Amino acid sequence: MTFSISLTINGDVRQIELDDPRVTLLDLLRERLDLTGTKKGCDRGQCGACTVLVDGRRINSCLALAVSLDGASVETIAGVGGEGALHPVQEAFIAHDGFQCGFCTPGQIMSAIGLIREGQAGSDPERVRELMSGNICRCAAYAGVTQAVLEAQKALSTEGRAAA
Repeated sequence: MTFSISLTINGDVRQIELDDPRVTLLDLLRERLDLTGTKKGCDRGQCGACTVLVDGRRINSCLALAVSLDGASVETIAGVGGEGALHPVQEAFIAHDGFQCGFCTPGQIMSAIGLIREGQAGSDPERVRELMSGNICRCAAYAGVTQAVLEAQKALSTEGRAAA
């Protein structure tokens, strides 16, 4: 039995046939759609490396069954930024050394974008650390991540635009 779903992925509507209802969104993105920027870390929802935005909300894509997301809008790291331009959160991560090995960076950036869009970032570093705590960094680049989120939040609010 196959399941037909429609997902808007990074702005493109995709009609997808699934032959197994147990396929996670992460595996669909990486293995079927070649969107390998979303990383598979723990595959148990504990590390945050697979964070994407679904209908604007941060989720661990390793825990979401693709078939349950029919009609949803999914934004991955491949969908941020513009033609030849980085997203302000990506720029802030570079400016503040918010990454070292880079494995967790796509999930960290997607979580930061979601956090800013939710209006939760504010200006309190402790609050940012708490709200980003679902994203683990083995290299411990947390100070840079926190500063990057705070800078991007400020830049985006000053520009008067959402973290698009």
